[in-house]
Amino acid sequence: MTDETRRLDAAAAWYREGQLGFDRRLVAFRHRAIRPWLGSGHGLELGSAEGLMTLPLLDDFETLTIVDGAAELLAQVPDHPRLRKIRCLFEDFVPEAPFDAVVMDHVLEHVADPRAMLERARGWMRPGARLVAGVPNAWSFHRLAAVHMRLLATPTELNDRDREVGHRRVYTPETLRAEASAAGLRIVHEGGVFLKPLSAAQIDAHWSEAMLEGFYRLGLDFPRNAAEIFVVCE
Repeated sequence: MTDETRRLDAAAAWYREGQLGFDRRLVAFRHRAIRPWLGSGHGLELGSAEGLMTLPLLDDFETLTIVDGAAELLAQVPDHPRLRKIRCLFEDFVPEAPFDAVVMDHVLEHVADPRAMLERARGWMRPGARLVAGVPNAWSFHRLAAVHMRLLATPTELNDRDREVGHRRVYTPETLRAEASAAGLRIVHEGGVFLKPLSAAQIDAHWSEAMLEGFYRLGLDFPRNAAEIFVVCE
């Protein structure tokens, strides 16, 4: 077992023990935001975790391949005749054929070399395919508030939750855009998911369904300060 595999297995504990209901709801919001850009055909999801994004993605594609380095999480994804599960590091993945869409949701903040990862993924795309990469956003209001509260020195500083789940960095819209462009990808759309003024625990404990829906829609209107940001690339 490599050091990277051990690191992934350790981070898997967060999905088992540290994940909140709001975290799961945020995955559904992320899929809802990116779905219009996915197209159809044969899809690839990198970083499936326990499959919260995988299950709705199955409705978007004829076939779906998922890749994750954590065996414990991959085993939790239900089997399906149109689903292929592969356990390996992203850096070691070699597809048998190119894909019509590549979904990299919450991947780039985890890997050692995100630009190299994007360059590899670009080589897995058919002509006309799209790649969607989503990451947490340093300019999210809850992180900006943490700076003013002196809980973080800068918006891009890793907090305890970042370290627990295995994040190596926190992106801004500018750094995400630069990373994708440097990898040779052409950005055709940028978006934001959920305007988050408070911590995940505070939202999980006190917010109503109407509030969740309203602040999801605000994230679409104000992507620069949304909790999550994404780029759609060709």
